[in-house]
Formats: sequence, C-alpha cells, structure tokens
Amino acid sequence: MLLLLVKKFLGKRQSRQTSSADIPTTAPEQIVERIKQGDLRLRNQFITDYQPFIAKVTSQFCKRYIDPSRDDEFSIAMNAFNEAINQYDSQKGRPFLSFSETVIRRRLIDYLRKEQRLQQTPFSSFEMEDEEENIVNPLEIRQAVESYEYERIAEERRSEIIDLDRRLMEFDIRFGDLVEASPKHVDSRQTLFSIGRMLAEERELMDLLQSKKMLPIKELMARVKVSRKTLERNRKYIIAIALIYSGSYPYLQEYLRVPDQRVRFEERSQGDE
Repeated sequence: MLLLLVKKFLGKRQSRQTSSADIPTTAPEQIVERIKQGDLRLRNQFITDYQPFIAKVTSQFCKRYIDPSRDDEFSIAMNAFNEAINQYDSQKGRPFLSFSETVIRRRLIDYLRKEQRLQQTPFSSFEMEDEEENIVNPLEIRQAVESYEYERIAEERRSEIIDLDRRLMEFDIRFGDLVEASPKHVDSRQTLFSIGRMLAEERELMDLLQSKKMLPIKELMARVKVSRKTLERNRKYIIAIALIYSGSYPYLQEYLRVPDQRVRFEERSQGDE
C-alpha cells in the first residue's frame, strides 16, 4: 500500500517532464488524432505522460513490479504504445487506452514466446567444469544471481519506504496526505522539488526543521522568491522532499530525478496552489 502511495506522490512528476497545458484535460483520442497530423513533439510528450499507465499494464501482465529503468518488458511496452498510436482508428469507437493495452499485451506475449524459444535449449548444454572439476552451469548461476538481485532491490525499496514513513510520522504527515497535497502543475512541482532539495542541503535549515518539526518558513522566504502562502500550503510536500534528499534513500531519490537548480525562484501564478 505504501509503495502505491509513493508512486502516486512521486510518480506524478515523473509523468511530465515539460509543460503541456492541454494534455491533462484533453481526451487521449483527440491527442492521437493531432499526433497523426505530424506533431512529433506531442507524440513524445504523450508517451512520456502515459509512462505510469504503460508501467501499470506491464506490471499487471507480468504479475510483478516492473522497473522502467531496468526491465526489458517496459521497453517492449513503450514501443507497443507508440505502435498503438500509429494503428489507432477513432472511427471504430474504441477508447485509445483500451486499444493500446491490447497492443501492449500482444507484444509482451510475442516477447515472452521468443524468450521461451531461446530457453528451450537444455540447461545441460551450458554445463562446464570449474577449477576444482565440479560441474557448474553458468546460466543457472546467472539466473540465480539476477533473482537474488531483484529481491534485494525490492527489499531495499520497501525498507526505504518504511523508514521514510516513520520519519514523516514525526511531522504528523502520512503518505496519503502527500498524494492529496501534490500540486497539479508540473512547474509548481518542480519549484517545490527544488525548494525541498535546497532545504535538505542547508544544514542550518534542516536543523530547524528537525528540532521544531516545522517548516522554517521565515528562513525560506529569505532565500526563495515564493510567497508565504505558497510555502504554507505546500508545507507537507516540501518537508517530504527534504527528508528524501537528506536521507539514505537512493531508490526514492531516483524517483525524483530533478535537475539541479541553484537559482532564486520567481513567483509563478500556479505556484500558489
């Protein structure tokens, strides 16, 4: 459950790398029609925006968590989503996302069938003797190592989430609060991510945060050009980002993927959400 909330809290920003005001409120079918008119930028943005959907479909099909940065299945699904854009016919009346899910599943089936054919070679054909004349199978060893590595990463990710949840509770913050508090606009989220990172990197501010269990709003206002109202409204979100950046959370930090922005922030109209 916590992993799901983390994805909703951090995954929102991942799905949008650049601003595109009309995409969130435009039906996928309408976007696809515009893409087919030759808008390559919109195609790339559309695929990026729907990466969480692609990952969800892929994970459901594979019946396990799919890591977009590591698993080949996600790349297969991304290509299938792009293929679905090319093949979609709005005249048939089928929703695009439903159609794309079908294409993704078909391509994953093709991929798994190909993998199974490659695996039909008997394991025994890979056996060899080691230096001590013991029979070993490099393929079995590799699969065992990969399986162990996957379980290790999954366990470390769970441990990070549990530890972060414990730290958030010290500030009376729950993951569910963060999902609700997540800003709608990508520019607003990027601004808050950068404020949280700056807070994590300044020892004096982090000491105040840790000791008082409150966001040092006055001190932040002296460093960033955003309103007090913006800081107060996004207090929980900024604190969570600062805790992630300041803690030993390599997997959660990977979710953030925010470029370093060491500039004073200009006030934006959507920043007051």
